[in-house]
Amino acid sequence: MRTLLFLLSIFTLSGCSVSHYINKEIRNSPVLSQQHTGISISRLNETETLASYQGDKYFTPASNTKLFSFYAGLCALGDSIPGLEYLEWGELLIIRGTGDPSLLHPDLPHSKVFDFLKSRKEPIFFTPFNFENKRFGPGWAWSDYNDYYQAEVTPMPIYGNIARFKAGNGAPFQVSPRFWKNYAVLDTLASGIQREELQNIFHHSKLAVPQGLEQDVPVRMTDLVTVQLLSDTLKKEVKLINIPLDIELQKVNSIPSDSLYTRMMQVSDNMMAEQLLLLYASANGLPLNTEKAIAHAIEHHLKDLPDRPIWKDGSGLSRYNLFTPRSIVALLQKINAKVPQERLFKILPAGGKSGTLNNLFKGSEPFVFAKTGSLSNIYNLSGYLITKKGKTLVFSFMNNNFTRPSSEVRKEVERILTGLHQKF
Repeated sequence: MRTLLFLLSIFTLSGCSVSHYINKEIRNSPVLSQQHTGISISRLNETETLASYQGDKYFTPASNTKLFSFYAGLCALGDSIPGLEYLEWGELLIIRGTGDPSLLHPDLPHSKVFDFLKSRKEPIFFTPFNFENKRFGPGWAWSDYNDYYQAEVTPMPIYGNIARFKAGNGAPFQVSPRFWKNYAVLDTLASGIQREELQNIFHHSKLAVPQGLEQDVPVRMTDLVTVQLLSDTLKKEVKLINIPLDIELQKVNSIPSDSLYTRMMQVSDNMMAEQLLLLYASANGLPLNTEKAIAHAIEHHLKDLPDRPIWKDGSGLSRYNLFTPRSIVALLQKINAKVPQERLFKILPAGGKSGTLNNLFKGSEPFVFAKTGSLSNIYNLSGYLITKKGKTLVFSFMNNNFTRPSSEVRKEVERILTGLHQKF
């Protein structure tokens, strides 16, 4: 009995020590003194909170939102991504998108949807009738239309909804797909590649893209552009038809789900996160509508979170999103319950080794596996931390409304979490 009480006291003191350490470090930090900071820490597979500093307050999550999109995908999708739905109607093939972003995407594995479409002999018609979204999410910066991180949301993306410009051998640039080559115009006032806001005219300087670099420019996507790109790539005409398909359709799977998840989490790919919510909608028999997908996910999978999420988009580009640190920790516990740890830690960025944590938490072995979240004046980090004593902690460390350089806040988060790793 005494041994049991002694072990329980050590266990309790360990929790108190973690709480004391975190609160002391945050209160005494000159870097974190003039901003909004929140942190919540629990042991893996336990609901009790080890440490909390404003863990019940709402923060803008930035790309920590992708953890919610990831969990939605885990709840709706299997091992493979459903890439296309189709109806064989007489001598016609009518297709519609599921939101899958993989078709001819330059950074994802080859999609089986391409092989399926290429092999079909009958006339192909594409219907976008099930798509109910706008091209941008709520709260996005519309002036960022030319920036690589803000590709448009569509029912069936192609080539990632971007044009990729690279330095050319003796030419100003090379572009993929080559379809866009004829839409580029020389402009001595342009810096790099600048697309016109509402049409696909790409202005470029003489140098365009420096040697060894590349620039991804979002394409102004419309239903007509989608079928034009499909026709050009498949070398056969694909026509547009805007009709509902309110019957059971056949499906073609495209790529392994983990390929999408890993790319989304490692480099914080916004486009894939947005499309993942449309995949969730499609898998649950909903129109391709982000708002309806989020409402469904909250109602069916997230009602048990400590605080109801204010969740507006898939990627975290929207500043309308608001989550609490303790709800993110609860979400991470749910993710861990669905995904074996070895697989999960391969999907998430690993400290000092991969993704957005490649240059942080360097050591002989990674001890932080987490998702970053950055916007101007925002830096968050949420995930899993392994201590030197072999304990796995689940944490969410959120920083909003700072005026310092993000690099200073990032280094302070690294310092505090490294101390947690070393001491406990």
